[in-house]
Amino acid sequence: MAMIEVKVPDIGDFTDVAVIELLVKVGDRVKAEQSLVTVESDKASMEIPCSHAGVVRALKVALGDKVNIGSVLLELEAEDALESAAAPAAVPAAPVAVPVAASPAPAQAAQPSVPVPASSSAPAPTAAPSPAAAALPHASPSVRKFARELGVPLAEVSGSGLKGRITLADVQAFSRAVMAGQQHTLAGRAALAGSGAAAGASGSELGLIPWPKVDFAKFGPIERKELGRIKKISAANLLRNAVMIPAVTNHDDADITELEAFRVATNREHEKSGVKVTMLAFLIKACVAALKKFPDFNSSLDGDALIVKNYWHIGFAADTPNGLMVPVLKNADQKGVLQISLEMAELAKKARDGKLSPAEMSGATFTISSLGGIGGRYFTPIINAPEVAILGVCKSQMSPVWNGTAFEPRLLLPLSLTWDHRVIDGAAAARFNAYLGQILADFRRVLL
Repeated sequence: MAMIEVKVPDIGDFTDVAVIELLVKVGDRVKAEQSLVTVESDKASMEIPCSHAGVVRALKVALGDKVNIGSVLLELEAEDALESAAAPAAVPAAPVAVPVAASPAPAQAAQPSVPVPASSSAPAPTAAPSPAAAALPHASPSVRKFARELGVPLAEVSGSGLKGRITLADVQAFSRAVMAGQQHTLAGRAALAGSGAAAGASGSELGLIPWPKVDFAKFGPIERKELGRIKKISAANLLRNAVMIPAVTNHDDADITELEAFRVATNREHEKSGVKVTMLAFLIKACVAALKKFPDFNSSLDGDALIVKNYWHIGFAADTPNGLMVPVLKNADQKGVLQISLEMAELAKKARDGKLSPAEMSGATFTISSLGGIGGRYFTPIINAPEVAILGVCKSQMSPVWNGTAFEPRLLLPLSLTWDHRVIDGAAAARFNAYLGQILADFRRVLL
């Protein structure tokens, strides 16, 4: 009998990610690449696939356990061993119940991250949970993350929700009680604001008036919808970035009349290859050229120092059924527009299918948020820390432009550049936008 240990593969630069769902149980027959468990970091959640086909004989993790690359998830009887054992026998052996092996929680996992939500359809493990898992306080993933970032031990918080469930308000009340009588510094208040209070915090941590509590049902019919996991995870980061970064946005228009004609001709020429070139692919290449000319836009703050990166990884926002995700196109400076288009399509499909790995969403030095397929004119994107700038683009529009003697129709692409004023000043931002517009108007400039 060939027993195989299925381990966590390389999931990028992430450690101690929490197991939040068990998708198989002992006795299940699984296929290669079938999802086994769901893990969650502070940036995203992802499903870990099976490396072989076979039958699950023992689970080596429980809900709330922390895993890393190489951690054993389960023991699997490989499919080839099952086939060889399937020869007819005189007396079939009675099935033997195999208990789930509950791995002891490591010291750093004494307070595991999250349990399976009540609405989950994932099968529960057949064995009793480990003592650490059994003592898991009753709270949602977003509440657990909020408590971790505030340093609040959930085991000491009394839950006011249904069946003793701990809510955001309970965590905030505990934190206020502990800090009663202490003077909040500005840095302390900002840290609390950035800790994930997006999902209904009172605002008192910033010295603001309390968040209004309204019984909306008394005004008419309502429907309550829980936020998706991706939105819950990203909410804290968005609030922190909006509060902590002194952001300014410059708006401009780029003339892409000739570039759009070239793009259409390129697609016509390569239509049999199956590669579709989008304006975003040209924009990524143009941004790399602008970032090389203005390297401060390709940097990050580290205390009082500025880390200027000599690599160009471009993130692009992808709209998915589960919420906004940001795949990262690595080493964009080393790739042509056709290769960028191909890799973008592959990453966007992974994002829509929920199969992006953490490694494919990390390492960006600059991000582009494009609403070109939807519409609009300008907007103010939020900087994705620790980056110092982000470019928002909307749908291009034909507009009359004065050429010195007459108005002529030109295709203009709206640009919205948001930048961190601690690193970049207004003059540099205006020059960056102007140079980016020049490249898009005459793409031959990327060769200079």
